[in-house]
Amino acid sequence: MTDTITLAPNPANKCFGCGGANEQGMKLTFVQDNVKRRIVGKFILGEAYQGGGGMGHGGIIALLLDEVMGKVCRFRELRAVTAELTVQYLKPVKVNEEIIVEGYEREVKGRNLFLVGEIRNNAGDLLARGAGRFVVIGQKEKAAAEVPAS
Repeated sequence: MTDTITLAPNPANKCFGCGGANEQGMKLTFVQDNVKRRIVGKFILGEAYQGGGGMGHGGIIALLLDEVMGKVCRFRELRAVTAELTVQYLKPVKVNEEIIVEGYEREVKGRNLFLVGEIRNNAGDLLARGAGRFVVIGQKEKAAAEVPAS
């Protein structure tokens, strides 16, 4: 396995965040770091994604955190869906400035994956943090038996 894998938008996927087949979508690209077991993306939110005052819309910030955490499931080669998502908006996320979005696993309990997402600016300041509970879908019995505890 290579150290990193680029996760480009799938041209057949209609997901608003990471799909390539959604004309209005964000078409987010991430990097899967197999050494650190982290998913990382670098983005500049354009003005189309602002709430007010040149700041990123809170829903878009939540979307970025949800997307990066969803990609973390790739390390276990599982499909999972968001069951719970909480977001801490710590500092404004400015539009037209690069941000770094990073996701990683915190804990696994049966079919539940507890994941973390963070958004930082280039100075390293933590702007937003998300915590998510993702539930493995499909192959319930097999997935639950194969998911090792962290």
